[in-house]
Amino acid sequence: MKIIAYYRVSTKRQGESGLGLEGQVATLTRFADIQDGKIIASYKEIESGKRDNRPELMKALAHAKRSHATLVVAKMDRLSRNATFLSAMLDSGVSFLACDNPHANELTVRILAAVAQEERRAISERTKTALQAAKARGVKLGSARPGHWTGREQIRLEAIAKGRVKAWESLRKNAIDAYADLIPDLVNLRDSGYSLGAIAAHLNDQGHTTRRGKAWNASQVMRVLRRA
Repeated sequence: MKIIAYYRVSTKRQGESGLGLEGQVATLTRFADIQDGKIIASYKEIESGKRDNRPELMKALAHAKRSHATLVVAKMDRLSRNATFLSAMLDSGVSFLACDNPHANELTVRILAAVAQEERRAISERTKTALQAAKARGVKLGSARPGHWTGREQIRLEAIAKGRVKAWESLRKNAIDAYADLIPDLVNLRDSGYSLGAIAAHLNDQGHTTRRGKAWNASQVMRVLRRA
């Protein structure tokens, strides 16, 4: 058996400390020995199980499919707690196994994924209810707690600065994604000597609008080109 190993830890701190990762590596190593298999590649992700946009998992899946190998995880929840995502992965044709349930068939996996997703939803609802009740009693939560930032003002300022950078990056990415089909034409027109106003007029003549449904103008064209 050719094995593509996929390891996931939920937090950066766990990733740096090896907490949880060493156990996964040991489990997969034992599994490979028992199955007389060979781990031909390993991929590690530091990401919450709630999120399905995981580049390392995508690489592992592509590698497994291309090499006709089996994707193996230590536990089923290392893949995803999202039933829709797991079902899509099953439909992709990639063979995979979980060491904690190596005999699970496709139906079993779909049921387990659905149960895990429902459990996650229930935990989230209970947490929200508890926090709302605490707020109603006047309890200050998180950074609003008295004295939370005492002696750590610099950390607070750095966090605000990082938040602004991430917000700008998110805005830029959303803008690029919104006009991904138009950007090549905008660049070509600009490089051909068209003015910003002429480009805007061209877009309007073609029936294009901005993502807010408005007509194009020179300023809008300039912003999109700068972000791209």
